[in-house]
Amino acid sequence: MKMKLLLIAILLLSFQNFFAQDAPQTQVLDTSKSKDITLEKQRLEQQLKDDKQALKRQEEAEEQIKKAERAQKEAKKAERKAEKEQDKIEKEQRRIEEAQEDIEKYQKRVEKEQKEFDKMQLKFEKKLSKGKLSPIEIEEGNVAITKQQLKIKEAQEDLDKAQKKLNKLR
Repeated sequence: MKMKLLLIAILLLSFQNFFAQDAPQTQVLDTSKSKDITLEKQRLEQQLKDDKQALKRQEEAEEQIKKAERAQKEAKKAERKAEKEQDKIEKEQRRIEEAQEDIEKYQKRVEKEQKEFDKMQLKFEKKLSKGKLSPIEIEEGNVAITKQQLKIKEAQEDLDKAQKKLNKLR
């Protein structure tokens, strides 16, 4: 019987260890350490916020720089376009001036040819009225007058072409 009691006692002791509640180990924190930890945590959170704000400001600054660069490119593009337009206008003006100069040149040429024709015809008529011309000389005179008339017509055609060109440019 003693033996039974001894075995039961050993069994109960082993069950007691098995079913015993474990007390969680709590660390005793020093209040100054916990304050340091919370302060460090707050400092890190504030630094994180500051870093985010700085990054945001930097991105905004970069965006402003990009906008300024785009605006500058557009301004240069508009300036180049205006310069091209101005060059085009100046070129048109030069063409118009050249066409006007051509008209003046052809008008002078027509006038010159007409004066020469009048002079030639007057000279021929004087000689003809005197009766000193042979039939061959009369034919040569008529041929020369006809050639002069052709020159006048050609000069007149050139003048007409120049006027059409000027009207087209305007």
